[in-house]
Amino acid sequence: MKKLQVTVWVSTMLVFNWLHVASVNAREDVPATVTNAVPQAEIVGSQRFTYYFWDVYTATLFAPEGKWTPNKPFALKLDYVRNLKGKKIAQRSIDEMRQQGVSDEEKLNEWMSQMDDIFPDVDEGDTLTGVATESRHSAFYFNGRLVGTIEDEDFTRHFFNIWLGEKTSEPEFRHALLNNNN
Repeated sequence: MKKLQVTVWVSTMLVFNWLHVASVNAREDVPATVTNAVPQAEIVGSQRFTYYFWDVYTATLFAPEGKWTPNKPFALKLDYVRNLKGKKIAQRSIDEMRQQGVSDEEKLNEWMSQMDDIFPDVDEGDTLTGVATESRHSAFYFNGRLVGTIEDEDFTRHFFNIWLGEKTSEPEFRHALLNNNN
């Protein structure tokens, strides 16, 4: 009987240790910029974005406990594998918003100007991370350094809908980022 109790105790301790290690390993992949803005951030999903024949970036979505909902803080990290001008990134973002039905040209011009000021040129190996904050504002980090914020709930919704919205131009990409959660 004593041998059975010891075996059960050892087995239980091994399971708890494995769960702890798995939890720590999942959080090791979360950048500090994300853990500071998204409580209990874990990876929801990740996918490589390819435009025609060119790989552009790998996107990784982070959300509390790995479960994305649009009304909670989350982060989208883009690890670039191609050089791009910040102005082109901003313009592509506006084009995608238009494609999803945003038609207020005054607002789009304002957002274009703000993104032009924030988005730097990126080289292979650079990272841009967008965070949808608790207050529904957007914070942008370039290689881990805050480069700007846009304090506009509409912008935050439309910007992140480029990847996560139901009207995205890349539904399979969205599906991979959301990891079957939505």
